[in-house]
Amino acid sequence: MSQRKNKKVYYHLPGLFEFYELYCVFLPLYKKRREYFYDWCEISSIYGSPADCLWGGGRAGFGSDNPEEVLKLTQEYGVSARLTFSNSLLRKEHLTDKKCNVLCKMFEEVGEKRNGVIVHSDLLLKYLEINYPKLYFVSSTTKVLTDFNEFLQEVKKEDFQYVVPDFRLNKAFDKLNMLSEQEKNKVEFLCNECCWFGCKDRKQCYEIVSRKNLGEMIPDHECNSPDAKEGYRFSKAMKNPGFISVDDIKKIYLPMGFENFKIEGRGLGSALVLEFLLYYMVKPEYQICVREEVYLDNMLDLF
Repeated sequence: MSQRKNKKVYYHLPGLFEFYELYCVFLPLYKKRREYFYDWCEISSIYGSPADCLWGGGRAGFGSDNPEEVLKLTQEYGVSARLTFSNSLLRKEHLTDKKCNVLCKMFEEVGEKRNGVIVHSDLLLKYLEINYPKLYFVSSTTKVLTDFNEFLQEVKKEDFQYVVPDFRLNKAFDKLNMLSEQEKNKVEFLCNECCWFGCKDRKQCYEIVSRKNLGEMIPDHECNSPDAKEGYRFSKAMKNPGFISVDDIKKIYLPMGFENFKIEGRGLGSALVLEFLLYYMVKPEYQICVREEVYLDNMLDLF
């Protein structure tokens, strides 16, 4: 434990475009009132994509469609911006999409803080590496890497700075602890997944989102989990066998050498995302202070 005592946790937060207004309030608080926040954690990146991006995946994008404002905000507060371009079904003709290329060019050239792209498609990855070499790349959880050996091979690829395994590998501690320090630094755990632990349709669910982003008129995925009708509930996610709590991060993952943690929530409301931020980053005695600052901001309409 002693050799890890100076290590920090780096969070990767949801809603770069989707919850832009929330971060316009939250990031200034994070910078000015550091006494509210745990001193062992930092915001490393915020990820997302605007609406109508062919390359988008995981969740359909929405929210602010002004990338200049988004980039200005992240650069001002020293946070990496990540484009979620994890569509798994891209074909060669999709690579010329003007909107997505303009975004990559813009993200590549802005500021001191290096920006990244979350990818699924190998075709897109190779295209981005050639055309936008200043970006870094993250292997998307939409690959549903539940086999540890497949996950390990992904970690070993030099293309990726980070790899997000399926949440069902979160507690494979015996195997995870065998990774080298360099490999551990590349692992980015998904903390608060609410999906049924026994789900066998996860990849199909993501593929439907990919098809929708490509403009296909198809029905939404029908979730077959036992309590799907309840929708996402943080209280339910906390009971998931793959859930990673604050105590888990401090007492298990950080001492093992893991530092990167992803919080999901792009498809949820900003009020619920705020609860994630409070739980994972804010000291309990100051959570009410942050809530008041955010909810009383006249410019922000939480939902």
